[in-house]
Amino acid sequence: MSAPKYLAIVKKIEEFIRSGQFAEGSQLPTHRELAQQMGTTAITVAKAYKALAEKKLIESFVGRGSFVCNHSQLSDVIRAESLEQEYNLSILQPCIYQHTEQLNQAFSQILNRGNDALYGYVEHTGLTRHRALGAVWAHHYGLDVSGHEQIVLACGAQHALSVLIQCYTQPGDTIAVEDLTYPGILSIANMLGRNVVGIPMDQQGMLPQSLNELCQSMRIAMVIIVPSYQNPTAATMPMERRQQIAAVVNEHQLWLVEDDIYGFLNPQPIPAITNLAPDFGFHITSLSKAISPGMRCAFIKTPVQESERLSAFIRATIWLPSPLPFAVAATLIQSGEAFRIAEQQREIAIRRQCLAREWLADYQLLSQPDSYHLWLILPEEWQADAFTLAAKNRGILVSSASYFKADPRAPTPNAIRLSLMAINDESSLIVALRQLAELLKRDIRFDYTYF
Repeated sequence: MSAPKYLAIVKKIEEFIRSGQFAEGSQLPTHRELAQQMGTTAITVAKAYKALAEKKLIESFVGRGSFVCNHSQLSDVIRAESLEQEYNLSILQPCIYQHTEQLNQAFSQILNRGNDALYGYVEHTGLTRHRALGAVWAHHYGLDVSGHEQIVLACGAQHALSVLIQCYTQPGDTIAVEDLTYPGILSIANMLGRNVVGIPMDQQGMLPQSLNELCQSMRIAMVIIVPSYQNPTAATMPMERRQQIAAVVNEHQLWLVEDDIYGFLNPQPIPAITNLAPDFGFHITSLSKAISPGMRCAFIKTPVQESERLSAFIRATIWLPSPLPFAVAATLIQSGEAFRIAEQQREIAIRRQCLAREWLADYQLLSQPDSYHLWLILPEEWQADAFTLAAKNRGILVSSASYFKADPRAPTPNAIRLSLMAINDESSLIVALRQLAELLKRDIRFDYTYF
């Protein structure tokens, strides 16, 4: 007995979405149009579309039609684990193998000391010493902070983003972000029922005038910005651009969330935007990108009047982040080892950027000389999702531009993000880059006929 025809339609459309032939945000044929193409009925097509909607692959709007959803889940963008034969260019993290011994020794020292304070409840969101040394870390890379009173601890930058969005916006509020942004922000906003609007960018990051115009036309509750080595474009805001953004924040009294987890890569510290908007700015930094994602140590600098409110919110949800990794972080920061590791990672990034530019010299690359990643503009023969799938079939994990769109219905830039740091050894990275270069040379053109 053959399967119902609507399931065959589901399978075919799903294949086209996964391959990139139906891009995110693209409109599907109407029920009647597809029924004519398939030699079936509009009712059968309606069943297929209903099944696709239940799989969250498409969404339908009365009077407008059916569209491909933003089907990229955070786990698709950031592949923390990969098969042994895969080359993972999809995740932004430090080359941890370079300093695992230092981390092991630091954890051993903390555990051997047997400090009882690490095993009980503490006030605020952590011990005073841990918050004070978090302030030292952030100040070293351009943040104005006088002491521990304004520092709140969080379980990594993702947790920090989540608690700030929950605490300072309401369901239905609109949050402004870069029009290409870190997918973790989009995931949080979607799960919490917040609306996201993308602000146009240039090679220096978010455009202040565009943010200002949006604030004049609608209510914006919060703006989230990655000012250094922006994910995914690698743009870094110069001082003048930061001043312009701060002026908009102050004028419209927006909550600013400055996600500055890559600030340690700047050759010279650049003052934080938060310095210029102290009454409205929250600054996030962490050790995830400089030292270890597994430590889950983030530091939030709050406006003076907001420290207690944010601390109370964290206490009401998780009580406090585990003191153990923060004790290790404090030891590494106080000894200076954290800064040495961060500089070592920056040097590795410089070497790997050179390798990438050598092997991908024929293509347009957007990056900084010392960034962890690059934004590769694909030749016109390729489409971003299709190239991502083709690379995966070769055992290379990359991230399509479609993963980063604030507006899933906006045109997808013909680009991919490549992380250069997750692969342990440079010889393996060269193999991956060489295979990508070979794949880019292939002239692949899709037939966009529906069926």
